[in-house]
Amino acid sequence: MSLKENLSFAGLSKMIYLGIDLINERWPKKFEKARVGILVHSASVNRDLRYSWEVFWDFKRAKLCSIFGPQHGLFGETQANMVEWEGYKDPFTGLTVYSLYGKVRKPTPEMLRDIDGVVVDLQDVGSRYYTYIWTLYLVMEACLENNKFVVVLDRPNPISGDFIEGFVLKERFSSFVGLRPLPVRHGMTIGELALYFRDFYLKGLDLFVIKMDGWRRSLFWDDTGLEWVNPSPNMPSLKAALLYPGMCLLESTNISEGRGTTRPFEVFGAPFIEPCRLARELNSMGLEGVYFRPFFFIPTFDKYCGQRCGGVHIHIINKYKVKPFKVGVAILKALMDLYPGDFKWAEGPYEYEYEKKPIDILAGTDELRHDLESGKSIDELEVKWQGEEKGFNENIRKNYLIYD
Repeated sequence: MSLKENLSFAGLSKMIYLGIDLINERWPKKFEKARVGILVHSASVNRDLRYSWEVFWDFKRAKLCSIFGPQHGLFGETQANMVEWEGYKDPFTGLTVYSLYGKVRKPTPEMLRDIDGVVVDLQDVGSRYYTYIWTLYLVMEACLENNKFVVVLDRPNPISGDFIEGFVLKERFSSFVGLRPLPVRHGMTIGELALYFRDFYLKGLDLFVIKMDGWRRSLFWDDTGLEWVNPSPNMPSLKAALLYPGMCLLESTNISEGRGTTRPFEVFGAPFIEPCRLARELNSMGLEGVYFRPFFFIPTFDKYCGQRCGGVHIHIINKYKVKPFKVGVAILKALMDLYPGDFKWAEGPYEYEYEKKPIDILAGTDELRHDLESGKSIDELEVKWQGEEKGFNENIRKNYLIYD
């Protein structure tokens, strides 16, 4: 039985046709026989789990000439932030693979010289911090500057397209975890983001988005029937992706966010934490959709490698009710209240930002840090970011939603 037959038998891949699945029907006529590069990573697969660059290698309506890869490499080989990788020859196609997370993060004119445009097929996880959308932005910017087109093959937002949450980035806090204004949980697909970027910041770019069939905004990844493929080494599941908009904030602290365990972003802790005390405090906050279970773990790499950490395992009880950014902020507050002498903000560099504090570029503002340090309540903070969510949705986001 073939892989495709196996998937169909298992009931997978029936609901959703990804952008990559629809290139034969929807490839723009004006780009017929164009020479293209393709920006892809480990989760760039069609609904039958075939790599997108292999699909394009066989595609007759365009000629694949080069491959570009973002942070973590083409197959997710490299860990964490600022772990760079260098380009090489792809063993399958023999094409040059250009690294956009090494000496450069934006394609150079030389990289674009022998192609007419770039196809982008990246699986995002629905959070502003996730750097793939900013690699998309820089590729779009380079293509505009070098008179090349961009085709975005759209993919689901795995944590649904119905919810937005968190502060909207202020431009003075821009970095590679946020180059342009977006709330932390943005509730958009990568194709919708591309349209927003083009209209507001990259006017004149020749952009085409190949839409999906069958995807609806209300769907989470586990509703799609599609197989989960890790888009990055520490994003092993929908649960991790759903908690990530809040739990990534711990990267700006001396608290382990669970890297070096099998449950990154679901577990967190440090050697000085007493798990039962912390779990009791968090469960008393009445946060919807989650339960905090006392936990011990020993990371095999990253913060506290080889050390026994006390902490908490976060269980998602209701994916529709959980507010991940609020959960992350509540965890920061609990840690600051319970461990004032041990908890610390991390210093940079963080994602190539050497001056601003990591917490400020992640939050997109220094208000979160100042308000937490001044003892403000979670409810007071939430009122602030809810106002920003509303403004972004009404003034920008709703104009770029291409799915119901």
